[in-house]
Amino acid sequence: MRCRLSSALILVLGLMIFAAAGHSQSAAIESAPVLHTNANLVLVDVVVTDHDKSVHGLDKSRFHIFEDGREQAIASFDEHQPAALASMPNLPKLGPHIYCNTPPYPGTGVVNVLLLDGLNTPMTNQMEVRRAMIDYLGKVQPGTQLAIFTLASRLRLAAGFTTNAAQLSKALQNSKNGAMPSVLLDLETPATVEDLAAEISTPVDSSKAQALMSDQVASLLQFTADIHAYQTDMRVRMTLDALDELARYLSAIPGRKNLVWFSGSFPMALDPDLTLRSPFEVMRNYTDQVRETSRLLAMARVAVYPVDARGVMPPPSFDVSSKGPRTGLGGSGFARANSKFFQQTEAEHTTMVEVAEQTGGRAYVSTNGLKEAMASAVEDGSNYYTIAYVPSAVKLDGQFHKLQVKLEGGYKAAYRRGYYAENEAKATAVSNPSVVAEAVQMGAPDATQILFQARVLPSTDAVYKNANISSVPAGAMAATLKGPVTRYMTELIVDARGLNFELGADGTHRAAIEFAVIAYDGEGKKINYIDRNVQLNLKPEQYAHALSNGLPVLAGLDLPAGKMALRIVVADQRAGRAGSLEVPVTVAGK
Repeated sequence: MRCRLSSALILVLGLMIFAAAGHSQSAAIESAPVLHTNANLVLVDVVVTDHDKSVHGLDKSRFHIFEDGREQAIASFDEHQPAALASMPNLPKLGPHIYCNTPPYPGTGVVNVLLLDGLNTPMTNQMEVRRAMIDYLGKVQPGTQLAIFTLASRLRLAAGFTTNAAQLSKALQNSKNGAMPSVLLDLETPATVEDLAAEISTPVDSSKAQALMSDQVASLLQFTADIHAYQTDMRVRMTLDALDELARYLSAIPGRKNLVWFSGSFPMALDPDLTLRSPFEVMRNYTDQVRETSRLLAMARVAVYPVDARGVMPPPSFDVSSKGPRTGLGGSGFARANSKFFQQTEAEHTTMVEVAEQTGGRAYVSTNGLKEAMASAVEDGSNYYTIAYVPSAVKLDGQFHKLQVKLEGGYKAAYRRGYYAENEAKATAVSNPSVVAEAVQMGAPDATQILFQARVLPSTDAVYKNANISSVPAGAMAATLKGPVTRYMTELIVDARGLNFELGADGTHRAAIEFAVIAYDGEGKKINYIDRNVQLNLKPEQYAHALSNGLPVLAGLDLPAGKMALRIVVADQRAGRAGSLEVPVTVAGK
C-alpha cells in the first residue's frame, strides 16, 4: 500500500471500528474475491568483498546456503548495484486533508540512513562526526539515497530520503540538529579509587584516619559505580528502543537498507568490578536485548554499520591530560585505569561487532577515518547479492534457524546470521508496550509496519452533513479543556495485510488492535486523547473485503482553539507491530 487508496474509498465506512464517540459497531460487507498464497520464502542479502572491495559478476553456482547445517536449494538469485542517478518517485497526489504513513523512497536501489548517536557519544566526537558527514556529502556519488537521523533524548528525523547532498548538509548545519550533551552519558565520573581519594581527602598521618578515609572512598566509589550502572541501563534501553523505532520506520521500504550508526560507549555487558565492596552489584548483561533488536532490524532487511565515533582512543597512561599515576589504596592508578579502559572498550566494540554480524553489516572501530568509514559502509552495502530459498525442513514454530553462506573463490561474505520461523497466523498474544509508547511520541519518525491513510477534518465540514455525530464529550481529557472546543474527526483506511489475524475454529478471522489519537500543543504537552482496544472477529467475506480494501476507522476528538499536532497510532497487539502518523492541525476559535 503506497498511498494509493482514493479519497472516495476513505468515505466508505462499511466497517466502523469506532463511532464518533469511540463505541464499536458492526455492519454487513459485500464479498470480494481475494487470492491467498503461503510460501515460506527466506531472503538473504550477501555482501561479497575481496580485500574490502566489492566483488561483482559472480553467478549462482558460487553460492551455497545452509540452514541449521543443511544445504538449501536456491530458488532465485539476483545481483544488485547502485542505480545511476536514481530519483525519488512522484507519489500519487492525495486529496485535501488526507495523509499517509508510507515513507517516500526510491523505487530502485538501496537506501542509506546516517544515524548520529548523541546519547552515547561525547560532544567533541559529535562535532567531528558532523564535520566528517558534511565532508562526505560534498563528494558523495550522485544518486546516493540518504536520510539523516539524530538520537539524543529521543530519535529524530533530521532529513528524509533524498539524493540532494546540499539539502542533507543544510540539515546537519541546522541549529536544532546540533550536537547535544548526552542526558545520561557520565563523562565526569572519576575512574579510580585514587581519583576519588584525591578529590575528597587531604593527607593524614594516623593509621586510624587513613582507614576511615579509605572506608569513605570505598563507599563513594560503590555509590558512583551504582549510578554509572543505572545510567548505562537507561542508555541501553533508550538506544535499543530508538533502533527498534528505526526498524519499524524502514520496514515499509522494500529491499536492503543500510544503517550507518555513529556511536560510542555502548556495551553488551558490564563486568564485575573487583575494586568495589560489592563487585557483582554493577554486573549487567544486555545480550538478549541487543539480539532482539538485531532480529527486528534483520527482519526489516536493515544492515547495520556501526562506527565508533571516538576514533582511536589512547589508554589513560598515554593521555597527556591525565593527572598522573597515584599509589596507595590498591596499587598503581594508571594500571587500574588502563585495565578498566581496555575492558570497557572491548565490551563496547563487541556490541558493535555483534549487531553488525547479526544484521549483515560491518563494524568500524579504532579508526580516525570517519569519512572513509562512512563512504566504505555506503559502498559496501550498496553492492550485494540476494539469495532466496524455500526451507526444506522447517516448522513455523518461532524457533531461531542459523544461516551460513559458503562462497567459492576465497571471498569474504557478510549476511544476517539467522531468522525466526514465526507463523503469524498462529502467533500468541505478546505484551510489548514499548511499541505503542514509541509510536505515540510527538515528533517521532512514523512507524510503518502497519500502513494506513488518514483524513482529518472538523465535524462541521460538509462531508459530515448527514452523519450522526455524538454529542457526548470525546476524549479522555475532554472535561479539562477550557473555552469552546471543536470536534475533529479522524478517518482511516488501515491496510489489513499488516495485521496479524488468527483463524478461529468457526472460520472467523480474529485480531487484537489498539487505536489511539493524541493531540499535543506546540510545547509537546498532551491536550486530549482517545485510546481504544478492539477485538476484530471477521467472517470470511468480511476478511476478504478487508484484505482487498482495508479496514475503515472513524473516531472523534474534542480540541480547543490553537495550533497542535495529532499523533495517530494503529497497533497490532498480538504481533507487536505499529503504524503511526503525525498531522498538523489548526483549530479556529469560535
